[in-house]
Amino acid sequence: MKPHRHSVFLTLGAIAGLALLATSGCAVWRIKQAGELARLSEPFEVLPQQSVATLLVLGDSTAVGTGASSPTQSVAGLIAKDHPQLQIVNRAQDGAKFADIVQQLEALGEQRFDAILVLGGGNNVIRLTRQKPLAQAILQTAKLARTHSDFVILMPSGNVGNAPFFFAPVSWLMSQRSRALHQLVRQVAADEGAVYVNLYKEKAQDPFVQRAAELHAKDGLHPSDAGYRIWYAELMAQSNFSNQLAARQKQTRR
Repeated sequence: MKPHRHSVFLTLGAIAGLALLATSGCAVWRIKQAGELARLSEPFEVLPQQSVATLLVLGDSTAVGTGASSPTQSVAGLIAKDHPQLQIVNRAQDGAKFADIVQQLEALGEQRFDAILVLGGGNNVIRLTRQKPLAQAILQTAKLARTHSDFVILMPSGNVGNAPFFFAPVSWLMSQRSRALHQLVRQVAADEGAVYVNLYKEKAQDPFVQRAAELHAKDGLHPSDAGYRIWYAELMAQSNFSNQLAARQKQTRR
């Protein structure tokens, strides 16, 4: 599935407006890099000959794997490497907000999956989505996802304000909004029986600050291969993904 170009341009336009408040030439260069990465990105999908379970991946550019050197280095690609019998369907789109993720779910019809992974929220942070519609979209995402799977994982983007792309004072605003996003997702996950994966860290504890060049792609915004590996490790640790998936497979066979 190709990136949703209209959403990509809207997101990059919002980024441009914010970043140019704090800097000039560097921001323009990074915006071009982000656009190029989005243009080249493709969501990872795989259909093994003998699949034993299904995973649906939804979300934005981080679910697509924008910034990775290849789709196999995205979160979905890393999942496939460690779970070779897992069928992965990926409906993510660059530029998607939570309202767009709702549309990704609505397009599924009656399909069921053993697990659903949602990566998103960064575009809501950057594009300054108001709190009430954001909360509604997150809630709708969780409710709809639960109708398609009993195992739903919500993994919002990390602390966007810590990305090298942003400079103070814009970075402060991005961190504040990222913190609010995680609070909303954490509460919705608890209320709707979903699993919340926490990628948010304050600046002093964030490896994406301490190892910025290594963990970010060349646009200074998306994760690199190494950055996605950190996200993947957090996903596995916090969601107990492998054991949860195996348990659900056993229940299905009964």
